[in-house]
Amino acid sequence: MLNKFLLTGFLLAACLHMKAQIPTVNLKDIDGKSINTGKVSNDGKPLIISFFATWCKPCLRELNAINEVYEEWQEDTGVKLIAVSIDEGANSFKVKPLARTQGWTFPVWLDSNKDFMRAMNVNMVPSVFVLDGKGNIAYRHTGYVEGGEAELIRQVKATIR
Repeated sequence: MLNKFLLTGFLLAACLHMKAQIPTVNLKDIDGKSINTGKVSNDGKPLIISFFATWCKPCLRELNAINEVYEEWQEDTGVKLIAVSIDEGANSFKVKPLARTQGWTFPVWLDSNKDFMRAMNVNMVPSVFVLDGKGNIAYRHTGYVEGGEAELIRQVKATIR
């Protein structure tokens, strides 16, 4: 009886300490390549997923601010950023030219049906997630304030300590 109690307690404690992982949704990148979100990893290093839209000014300010320091972040932490556009209809055709003109060096995915957005429980953009090297969601924030990328890199670094 004691063993059963200990096992139940252990399993409950393990469940409480589990972290959420990203759901599996099929998307495409801006070049039309199929992506399965459940299989995305960064070889044990942190990953940032940023939901945005072409019409969202704070989203673009955030992604451009990150883009300015992205190379340095990669060198310091190995982090990879994936930008996920929620643009639909005719706006989805604006994503690839926007990414190119902004000089974004990170992958950009298209979530035109907003399946991934709903699966991740995103209600507004910008919404950013930091995943640790095991794919667990370690941090999430919504909205953007100038300089907010400093907190983002702090959260990334916290996943590798």
